[in-house]
Amino acid sequence: MKHILLIENHSIVRLATLFIIRDVLPAVTFWETDNFPDALHIVSTQRLDLILLDINIPDGEGFQMIAKIRRLQPEIAIMVFSAIDEELYAMHYLKAGANGFLSKNASTEEIRTAIVAMLTNGRYVSEMVQQLLLRGNVTPEVRQSNPLAALSQREIEVMDLLLQGKWTKEIATFLNITGSSVSTYKLRIFEKLGVDTVIELYQKVSRLRE
Repeated sequence: MKHILLIENHSIVRLATLFIIRDVLPAVTFWETDNFPDALHIVSTQRLDLILLDINIPDGEGFQMIAKIRRLQPEIAIMVFSAIDEELYAMHYLKAGANGFLSKNASTEEIRTAIVAMLTNGRYVSEMVQQLLLRGNVTPEVRQSNPLAALSQREIEVMDLLLQGKWTKEIATFLNITGSSVSTYKLRIFEKLGVDTVIELYQKVSRLRE
């Protein structure tokens, strides 16, 4: 019997994913939640084999979610299952400790393959991510077309917290870095994205992530 947790805030996606999982694994214990605090409670009380983690969920904490899950269950297999741009973000989440990355735009067959691979081998990446791993980075074309590709993992973390309305001191405490470091990252983010305020940052990132 396999034990799977889906962390996803869209009910239709949870329903569709459960249908696919039960088609592959008729005997499975399945938990689901639409927010990260409840997910942590489940992880702290249930022994799990696999977590399917969406990034854009209520009270989500970006890359930090993976570290918090691992503190509770170090060996758990975690697959990011999200609509965020695979070519831009997959490598960052793999470096943050995820065992796999799968786009919500993947076909039903690929979702089946990914789930089986995660439960069998503890790892799955798409052909696109395999190419990223071989190249070591995104293509120059992607960097030119989307400046988000130029951000480092830490810069993405700081940016996402800024977009949540966090102040410098809050971000420093959350990421366990100094306030001056936060200010430096903020300056780099603004320079790379060509903005001057957090409002402009929000507008620019919204367009780039469409």
